[in-house]
Amino acid sequence: MNTLIATTSPFNSLISMFKKAFQKNYFSQGLKEKKTIEAYDLWAESYDVQPGNLMLDMDDEVFADLLSEIDIIGKQIADIGCGTGRHWPRLLKNNPAGITGFDVSAGMLRRLEQKFPGAKTNQITDNRFSDVCNATYDTIISTLTVSHIENMEETLAAWSRILKYNCDIIITDFHPNALAYGVRRTFQHNKDNIAIENFVHYVYDIEGILINNGFRIVNKIEKRIDESVKHYYEAKNALAIYEKFKDARIIYGIHLKRTDDLK
Repeated sequence: MNTLIATTSPFNSLISMFKKAFQKNYFSQGLKEKKTIEAYDLWAESYDVQPGNLMLDMDDEVFADLLSEIDIIGKQIADIGCGTGRHWPRLLKNNPAGITGFDVSAGMLRRLEQKFPGAKTNQITDNRFSDVCNATYDTIISTLTVSHIENMEETLAAWSRILKYNCDIIITDFHPNALAYGVRRTFQHNKDNIAIENFVHYVYDIEGILINNGFRIVNKIEKRIDESVKHYYEAKNALAIYEKFKDARIIYGIHLKRTDDLK
């Protein structure tokens, strides 16, 4: 089991430089912050065209590792914050009984339905998932999403309700330490630089809520800026930035499980 734990960062000076660099490179260019729904509706058409996106590639590695721990054959999967269905090809190869894509963005869901005709989707309208019955799903996956959710306790209680008792949850996202020090999720739309509203939720808080709902932690993974990703910076002629940010934690993933033997 990988037991890298998200605790208080020992790299405060490093992260401070990260924050300053983001402010210099983005805020000075007239960065516009938008709410989640509006932002992802704008981003939907170009979201899948991001070659060499380090964050997405890191997330894909983390998700693949955590998914390999779960048997989803014949299971019902809820993909919360599904976007355009970025992980669906990997999920479908594992022969689940069904996948339901949940997202707040109608634009993202439309794009997913274009890519996967007949896909089952549900536009999220509240944290309580009021239109979903108890014990509907075997597994929830939620990738690069939870920092867009303001009320995590209400949301995770709802996730626990719509899952069957014996179940799994996989969560990945930007590392909260990076978000807390000013890292932004950004994209370009026309000539505008857009930042998406984020909320900082520390990993131990998310874990604590889910433990209180009967889960145990199976695995935790963190991705840092290290030698394995140096080529991303070389390709962008940005080795100076790489050296400044080396060892900073950027992406995390957690796998939690709830089973009868924990009752």
